[in-house]
Amino acid sequence: MSRIGVFVCHCGENISATVDVAKVADDASRLPGVVHSVDYKYMCSDPGQTLVKDAIKEHNLTGVVVAACSPRMHEPTFRKACATAGLNPYLSEMANVREHCSWVHDKSEQTTQKAFDVVRAMISKVSNNGALEPIKVPVTKRALVVGGGVAGIQAALDIANCGHQVVLVERSPSIGGHMAQLSETFPTLDCSQCILTPRMVEVAQHPNITLYTYSEIESVDGFIGNFKVKIRKKARNLDEELCTGCGLCTTKCPQKKIPSEFEQGLGFRPAIYTPFPQAVPNKPIIDHDNCTYYKSGKCKICEIVCPTKAIRFEQEDTILDIEIGAIVLATGFDIKRSDFFPEYGKGKYKDVIDGLQFERLASASGPTQGMIRRPSDGQIPKKIVFIACAGSRDPAKGIEYCSKICCMYTAKHAMLYKHKVHDGEAHVFYMDIRAGGKMYEEFVRRAIVEDHVNYTRGRVSTIYELDGKLIVKGADTLLGAQAVEIEADMVVLATAGIANEGSEELAQKMHVSYDQHKFFAEAHPKLKPVETNTGGIFLAGACQTTRDIPDSVSMASGAAVKVAALFSSDLLTREPIVARVNRIPGPSHSTCVGCFLCQPVCPYQAIEREEIKDRAGNVIKSLARINEGLCQGCGTCVALCRSKSIDLLGYTDNQMHSEVLSVLEEAFV
Repeated sequence: MSRIGVFVCHCGENISATVDVAKVADDASRLPGVVHSVDYKYMCSDPGQTLVKDAIKEHNLTGVVVAACSPRMHEPTFRKACATAGLNPYLSEMANVREHCSWVHDKSEQTTQKAFDVVRAMISKVSNNGALEPIKVPVTKRALVVGGGVAGIQAALDIANCGHQVVLVERSPSIGGHMAQLSETFPTLDCSQCILTPRMVEVAQHPNITLYTYSEIESVDGFIGNFKVKIRKKARNLDEELCTGCGLCTTKCPQKKIPSEFEQGLGFRPAIYTPFPQAVPNKPIIDHDNCTYYKSGKCKICEIVCPTKAIRFEQEDTILDIEIGAIVLATGFDIKRSDFFPEYGKGKYKDVIDGLQFERLASASGPTQGMIRRPSDGQIPKKIVFIACAGSRDPAKGIEYCSKICCMYTAKHAMLYKHKVHDGEAHVFYMDIRAGGKMYEEFVRRAIVEDHVNYTRGRVSTIYELDGKLIVKGADTLLGAQAVEIEADMVVLATAGIANEGSEELAQKMHVSYDQHKFFAEAHPKLKPVETNTGGIFLAGACQTTRDIPDSVSMASGAAVKVAALFSSDLLTREPIVARVNRIPGPSHSTCVGCFLCQPVCPYQAIEREEIKDRAGNVIKSLARINEGLCQGCGTCVALCRSKSIDLLGYTDNQMHSEVLSVLEEAFV
């Protein structure tokens, strides 16, 4: 016989403002099987959890229903409280009366009645719940970090310093990411390379880190603690063991006028190249699309001049199979380019550049050795207009969000320009200044007050060229001036931060969620900001949304702690809410008909074939079987099974029917 306790939470005023929680608790006390029912201000607090634990012991409860917020928020909290009191944690349920009632309805009797209906449904369900035991699986104590920017570097070093093996995969020829392209960093104006390059070297030299650059993830199978990852290590066309990084091959290559990706097209590189002098590893790669040998079968000068004979023209990609226990995604972000904006010339004006291009102009290691010069003619610009929010917060361009970092790096760019061109004029058009960080507001004020940067609150409507000048037309909304025109020598766009190319494809390989802008989605924005919906896969840095360097590093360390916690035990305890194919006594073994329609739709590849043999060892039928280590409990196979042979533990047909019937019975009374 069921002995159920009901606990109704006020949630401060989140629930009690529209729901009569005392009445819900009182009405619930009269339902069959309910032996205890109370309400409390904050049920998730320590006193609230104590109420639950004491009631379990005092009333010998066989089930618990907590009427509060979303199970996504506090279901683990109350399950832990039940387990502490000796009740199987899966004999507790949460009735969501906040999101389903109080947040979507005004205060009324109907709202209270709906809340009671939700509670009654969960009481019926918990009456049919059974005790479930957690699943224990072994853990492979090796982590994979995807992405070698500052977030990936930080995550890899933190995990490695905990004593665990790390595989760091970067698709570019060198680690470093966008931070390696920066000149200085806000708000301290520290040299970006001085901060980053020692960490890059530390990664390469760390005994617990295996570094694979110019490599990509081919496939990911398995589950938390036991992933099987295929990595495509693309051919550099040289023997990395023999190569000393002397650079002789790069200096002798006859193809030297190829636009450099690292220099954002403002500088050039040869066909065999390292991205930048501080690259890690400092080993060149051959660009097949521009190499004379791969185009015509002639040349091979690099092979002739190489003192260690390291060049391997016939080298092919290799596939590496690695067993991994946890994965950190730190794939970073990209920006919209100037050719995205028709109102600003759609890329036809050479002197309209984006923020990363300006970083390379300002960098001492850039194509102009740190001198700010116009890309069109190499002259020093005497007047620059910086346009913030270029594409960000613009639903018409499909980018509704704030890119977060633009206000700060625009102020930095204007300051760097004034520091290098003392008699120059810097103008900034902005929508709002968002300087939400330590010393950020002071940094922007410094640009305005000390460096005399002219800030104009308004949008720029168009840019056109006239007599060698860029005419910037905008508005000053503070002064009420509907038309402002500035003759500029150069324009710098603080373009929107966007998800990296290939992020959607990678998310599908990893079986993780992503949002409408193709940024990876966290499991919960507040309680699980570095976790994904797939166990064992974590997020770090700007792959989730655009972030500055401090936030990216902090998030990377947070993800590393999650990995270290996962690796702290030899066995992993997993949720037992998984699908299961029914088993019946007798020769048929199961009602499964072996159609295997469930197999191709399973997003986690958890459906396996089980062969049933007769006494002679002959296969008489094949049945579906669920690998509980792989199953994530999504229920897709349950919905598709034609013979109704699969149930989701914790959400069986019987449990779901009891919920629905409890509401329908009341409706027809």
